[in-house]
Amino acid sequence: MAMDESGNARSEAHESAFETCNAGKPAALLFLCDHASNAVPPGLGDLGLCQEAFSTHIAFDIGAAALTRHLATAFDAPALLGRWSRLVVDLNRGADDPTAVMKLSDGRIVPGNREADVAERVARYHAPYHQAVEAKIDEALSQGLLPILVSMHSFTPVWRGVPRPWHIGILWDKDPRLARALMDRLSREGDIVVGDNEPYSGTLENDTLYRHGTMRGLPHVLIEVRQDLIGSEQGLAVWQKRLEGVLRDALHAMGPSRIDFSRPLALKNTKGSPVMDENTKTELEAAAFRKLVAHLRERHDVQNIDLMNLAGFCRNCLGDWYREAAAGKGITLGKDEAREVVYGMSPADWKARYQKAASPDAQAQFAAKPPHQH
Repeated sequence: MAMDESGNARSEAHESAFETCNAGKPAALLFLCDHASNAVPPGLGDLGLCQEAFSTHIAFDIGAAALTRHLATAFDAPALLGRWSRLVVDLNRGADDPTAVMKLSDGRIVPGNREADVAERVARYHAPYHQAVEAKIDEALSQGLLPILVSMHSFTPVWRGVPRPWHIGILWDKDPRLARALMDRLSREGDIVVGDNEPYSGTLENDTLYRHGTMRGLPHVLIEVRQDLIGSEQGLAVWQKRLEGVLRDALHAMGPSRIDFSRPLALKNTKGSPVMDENTKTELEAAAFRKLVAHLRERHDVQNIDLMNLAGFCRNCLGDWYREAAAGKGITLGKDEAREVVYGMSPADWKARYQKAASPDAQAQFAAKPPHQH
């Protein structure tokens, strides 16, 4: 029988794939902990390992679950935590990742995984966890909230004989919003060595945050804390308090949550959907953008204020987004220069040719919109 974080034998009568904290709370902020537990479902025994193995990092992320529960309570936010050991199935891997069920972990052979029915483990323990994350996000969106995802992990102080200098690692892919704010705030502490995508990279495709954050355009970050810092009650108390304050400040610095796609959009994994690389996806998105621009150039009768009132964006917004994307590639464009891409002429010429005086009703509707929608 595997042991829990406190060293007590666990004997759950059920095999729920995840634990939920603050289930009824709105998910404006959602905490995740993929490697929360070192337990193994009763049907799998001890996977052929000695009990000592389950107290090490190969079985779970030491201290991460307690840190996650504390932050969920402090922020009055929901949290989802994996109920079973990463040795059963790694929730922070894609379902088709060959390392989802490890046969060898940090030099230890895992006998119980040699002939594992990987598909069965994915269906029983991996899929329900990710379905729960998706459901919580969908629930938040239905409530008008854009959830921010924070995934909690921990890492060993030494790897293959080499000490790791970082106290905390901030892992991220292509969305820097919360990651940068966190690293900036942590660096101001003065005594914290912060790893930027250290000791691991946050660019693993199909991991938890790639699936639920990157591909849905939601702000997200993975926080890694060194295990010797949070492996005791005393250490946990210190770092719970420090991280709570740092995260509050970083969320404030990041500003309102918005959808921002940092990678090409993906089709749902339905039968018949073609498998595409990112270049192909980018080409399709560019083609869709060109089609939208062509449509707007033809529809001179559709006024910008009407677009703003109905959809919250207009031709100027598209031009500004184009300009922002260019800046991200080191290309400087003037505002009117970028907007001309959309208008097909200078904005002043379009205004002179096609813009009509807005009706009092349209002006009143526009004025009533929140400032960020202007």
